[in-house]
Amino acid sequence: MFWIWIGIIPLTFANPIRNLSSIEGLIKRFPTAEYVTLFDSTKVKMMESGLSYYQEHQRVIILTPEGGKSFNVFKSDYDPLTASVEIRKIVVYYKSGGKKELNQKDEIDYPAPAGTILWGSRQKMTELGRLEPGDAFEVFVDKKGFAYALLDTQSEDDKYIPPMRGHFYDIVPFWSDAPLLIKVYQLAIPNSKVVNYHVYNGNLNIRKEKGSENSLFTFSLSNINPFASEPNMVAQSDVAPKLLISTAPNWQAKSKWFFNVNEEYGSFKSTPEIDQKVKEILRGSVSELDSVGRLTHWVADELRYLGLSMGKGEGFTLHRGSMDFLDRCGVCKDKAGMLVTMLRSAGFKAYPSMTMAGSRIDRIPADQFNHSVVVVKLSDGKLHLLDPTWVPFVRELWSSAEQQQNYLPGIPEGSDLLETPVSLPKNHFVKINASSQLSKEGTLTGEISVTAEGQSDASLRRMFTGSFKANWKMNLENELLKIAPQAKILKINYGDDPYNYMSGPIDLRISYEIPDYATVTDRAILFTPLAASGIFSGAMRNLSIDLKIQTRHFPFHDACSRSIEITDKTTFPSGYKLSWTPKIEKSTGTGASFEASYSLEGTQLFFNEKAEYYKRIYTPEDWPSFRNAAKMQKAISENPVILTI
Repeated sequence: MFWIWIGIIPLTFANPIRNLSSIEGLIKRFPTAEYVTLFDSTKVKMMESGLSYYQEHQRVIILTPEGGKSFNVFKSDYDPLTASVEIRKIVVYYKSGGKKELNQKDEIDYPAPAGTILWGSRQKMTELGRLEPGDAFEVFVDKKGFAYALLDTQSEDDKYIPPMRGHFYDIVPFWSDAPLLIKVYQLAIPNSKVVNYHVYNGNLNIRKEKGSENSLFTFSLSNINPFASEPNMVAQSDVAPKLLISTAPNWQAKSKWFFNVNEEYGSFKSTPEIDQKVKEILRGSVSELDSVGRLTHWVADELRYLGLSMGKGEGFTLHRGSMDFLDRCGVCKDKAGMLVTMLRSAGFKAYPSMTMAGSRIDRIPADQFNHSVVVVKLSDGKLHLLDPTWVPFVRELWSSAEQQQNYLPGIPEGSDLLETPVSLPKNHFVKINASSQLSKEGTLTGEISVTAEGQSDASLRRMFTGSFKANWKMNLENELLKIAPQAKILKINYGDDPYNYMSGPIDLRISYEIPDYATVTDRAILFTPLAASGIFSGAMRNLSIDLKIQTRHFPFHDACSRSIEITDKTTFPSGYKLSWTPKIEKSTGTGASFEASYSLEGTQLFFNEKAEYYKRIYTPEDWPSFRNAAKMQKAISENPVILTI
């Protein structure tokens, strides 16, 4: 009866706009919506081989002119190596009572826009034309395939069979950017398959039926409103309702399969040329960690990130090291494969791993991966993470911007889903120190320096590594000029070569003279110590997080854990006393800690600040201490001290 009712929906809306009161009712119910999706249904049929056929059916009604602009064309993305898409039919229903039917002859098939990954993805597009409030359209799309590619195919449809042959997975979002009245997902799957599924972050209506050959699973949810997000919260897929469904038994099975598929293909077989390069790189190495570091950073720096289509095989099977070494370019999986090849050439036990940058991987073994990394087993018997994609110009072997991130190594014995560890704040310190003299006219003269490590080092170093050399001096000067545009730069120093990031933590220095830095009256001086002013804030991403929210309902994220230490000594004319400073509150908690102080010793004003932000992904319970620490930092940078006679 449920699917009879679903089938009736299109009939009941055969001319859904004739009665204007229904449109007015939707506008009244959803006053801020630009359009409403009346229904969104997907039917999937899986074959024994894993080949799956999808039928999608959707109807949308336009409520505002902006909503009409959103759908003047209908697009569907696909990878021709692994999927097929057919926009079978689109019917446009006009408010006036007329309608227009579009089919395949109205469709355009063209290369999808691309940046650094040129894998031949395509889009199919059909122009709907101008849609006004009250108009609606209905779309019928047929698909087959999956999201990753195999290396070899025997027949036309074999390339649409998933890499883990005979298995099925899907990740189905049950959230929407616009009101959605009903969403239905139905899967017909052979009775021979064992189906694992779980609904995260919500509840769905679920029905299971078993026929003679197939089992039918139906999942539905009504009255889906736009998801209420929060600034800097984790990925929407981590907190919004979604369905994960898979026939893979567990992550251990996926891990073993990932290991075997690459070993059988010979992804990590070395060559004499690779062996020679490895010996060259390791000449003079003093320890196993030194050797691993040299190889990781060689791959990170010498293989350009550029994804060229290699035809069959842009999926779980990593390209051979010999090809990556010859091309000297590739995406994350090519860098990972090259590093595994070189590590094995050097005698290490190394394996590829899969991870998901930017969101969580859940327990159901659906393929929730978008990034490839490496694990290496060292003499301590433990697996150590390496990421040659994310560490160019970063003084780490594993990017701590990926801490608290799930990953799955492809190892012979199999592995459960793992999580990358939290990196201690001290591994990513920022230390700023200023020593200045303030004249009675308000001119500040002195030197400010900053040194940093880990991800903080990378943030500061990016003003050089991410810019032309001709702009290096100007970029460093601008750090001071954005605080005091009238500043005169007397001398700058950014070291011999910021590109040589492995030689040591970055060390930047600016000597300056800033006329009218302080506001001076007959009896008072108002100014903010330069080191406390927010200078070099690019290394303190916590200051860019929106602090207006008092209570959070969802986890949130920063760029990385970090430690901040700021010291400032300002010498000023005699006869003054410290009359007022910003209110400073010491803060401690599960998210962050903060303390700061001003002190006066004769004619010298000392300022000290120390803050620690403990991790990258925080819970709502961490928010009060994180927010208090960041608010204190901002308050000090925005409020001057007052010295009076």
